Order: sequence, then structure tokens, then C-alpha cells
Amino acid sequence: MHYGITLPNLGVGSDPHTAVALAQAAEAAGWDGVFYWDAVYIPDEGATYDPWIVLTAIAVATTRVRIGPMLTPLARRRPWKLARETVTLDHLSGGRLILPVGLGALDDGGFGRVGEATDRKIRAQRLDEGLAILAGLWSGQPFSYSGEHYQLDEMTFLPPPLQQPRIPVWPVGAWPRPQSMDRAAQWDGVLPTKMHPDGTFGAMTPADVRATAAYIAERRRAATPFDIVMEGATPGDDPAGAAAIIQPLAEAGLTWWLEDIWNAPRTTGGVDGMRRRIAQGPPT
Repeated sequence: MHYGITLPNLGVGSDPHTAVALAQAAEAAGWDGVFYWDAVYIPDEGATYDPWIVLTAIAVATTRVRIGPMLTPLARRRPWKLARETVTLDHLSGGRLILPVGLGALDDGGFGRVGEATDRKIRAQRLDEGLAILAGLWSGQPFSYSGEHYQLDEMTFLPPPLQQPRIPVWPVGAWPRPQSMDRAAQWDGVLPTKMHPDGTFGAMTPADVRATAAYIAERRRAATPFDIVMEGATPGDDPAGAAAIIQPLAEAGLTWWLEDIWNAPRTTGGVDGMRRRIAQGPPT
């Protein structure tokens, strides 16, 4: 098991200096990863900061923790620009970058308020095409692409990432939707979310995690490691209570737990509450 924290890029605790200090505290307290939201504009949330610039600062200020956005809505990004950004950050961090991706939340004004596609099918198509382009440009070999949404004349992007065969990619997976889960199986991990038949979402149970792991194992062809990643809250002052949450999930196949530092500690003590939870360490 690996344990990370997620930090907000808007509202309380999002200031770049604060985020860097919290990331350094997380590394010192034994956490394995630091992830920072990727949002452009959420109404009524106030100050918002760019995730890639803040992650760059975190990369320079730390030496061990894995880093990444949480998560990047690839449908509203230009994949060739993201390819440059991710490779640069991968090199700067010494090969510590992870790229979680998904369709993105439509309450972000970075979609409808600027004319980006909001249709779920189109966003899913752009996600798949964008991932194909990232992989092609990360290869360091001549690459061209012709899709429904993107076209690239032949280019060779150098340098390739430090991490090989590529920077790890964690797509969101709507369990048990086959199309969504099959997408994740092609990459390096999944952030599973339970989708009910009526399209609403719910919490993943240990049984769901076990079924997800089995589904991925049946369909995955690559021999590289595959992560199953969940986010939530554990009580830092109650090891037994934390174990009751984590142990069944770990036994079912979970490999990463991301503590939502942005949630309860923020509402119960602001930045000081976030700092206290980080200092209590991961729920090992």
C-alpha cells in the first residue's frame, strides 16, 4: 500500500506557498504522494491557482514523494501541450510524476464558460484520443495522428520521459461500466467510482474493489504494475479506526489511498487542521 494526500487548488489551503509547505510536511511525515487539484474556475470558491506551476514548485521542494494533478480533465487540454508539460515535470522531479485523468467535472467553468465540449460522449472521445497522443509523443519516436477530434502531422518530441515505458496514467473508471473500465485497463491504474444503473454515483466497497481488481486482471495485457486508487478520510488520532477503513480495501486489492486533506481537516481547522492531519502520518 501507498498513501498520499490531496490538496485543493482553490479556497482554503490552496495558496502556492501553503501547498509547498504542506507537501514538504507530508514528505517528512512519511506520506508517499502529494496530489493537487486541476481546476480552472469554480464559482464562489475564490482564489484559484494553476496546478502545473504549483506542482513544479512542489517538485523542486521535495525529493521523494510522488506528485501529480488530481485530476486532469484531458478533454479540455491540448494533448501536445500536456505532453511537453508532463515530460518536463517528470524530468524536473526525477521521475516522480503520475498523471491521473478523467472527463472532468462540469461545474468547472473551464468547460462551458469558455466553449469547451460538455457532452459526455465527446469528452470521452477526446480523452481516448488525447491519451493516444500522449503515449505517442512520449515515445520519443516519430509520431503522427489522425482522429475525429485531433490531427497531428509527424513530430518527434524529445526528450522522452525519465520513467519508462511511460509516465504512469491513472484514468477514472466508472465501475462496473465496461467501456470505462476497459479504458483504465490499457493504462497503469484506475480511480474507481461506483456507478449505479440509473447513472448516479456511490461509494466503492471492498467487494467492489475486489471485483474491479479481478476485472482488470482478466483484461490487462501489459506486465507492468497496475494501481487501484481511492480517496477518502481516515482519523489520524485513531489508528484502529483508520485500520478498519483501510485494511478491508487493501485486502481487496487497493494499492493507493489518498487522504482528502482538502476536506475534513480544512473544515475543522483550516490550514492548521490540514497540517495536523498530515503530521499524524498515513493510516498504515
